[in-house]
Amino acid sequence: MERSRDPDRTAMQRPNGVFLVAFAGEQPLACVGLKGSGENIAEVKRLWIAPTARGQGLATRLMTEVEGVARDLGVEILRLDTNRALPEAVAMYRKLGWREISRFNDDPYADYFFEKLITTSQSE
Repeated sequence: MERSRDPDRTAMQRPNGVFLVAFAGEQPLACVGLKGSGENIAEVKRLWIAPTARGQGLATRLMTEVEGVARDLGVEILRLDTNRALPEAVAMYRKLGWREISRFNDDPYADYFFEKLITTSQSE
């Protein structure tokens, strides 16, 4: 198993992935990364919402956007991990259709592991 760690920036740049940031003016409010390698599996990394921006639906909007980018890049399977200290994140992933899977890395801080199959069109 590979340890989850800070990805090489090229893994989060097109055509492999992307790093999305939501702003209010010049102030960053939220971010999420898509770590890919050009294969059909990619990992969602570093979803973060500023405390002052929580409760506005930004996490859901960013997750929807990152899934769309993954689809555009030909990714078929998305994975992510998270920590038990983030119960709101765990609940959101489940609500968005992510299913819990077995551990896929040896990140010592991750307690939950999720996967989502990405369809090639919105209508599927």
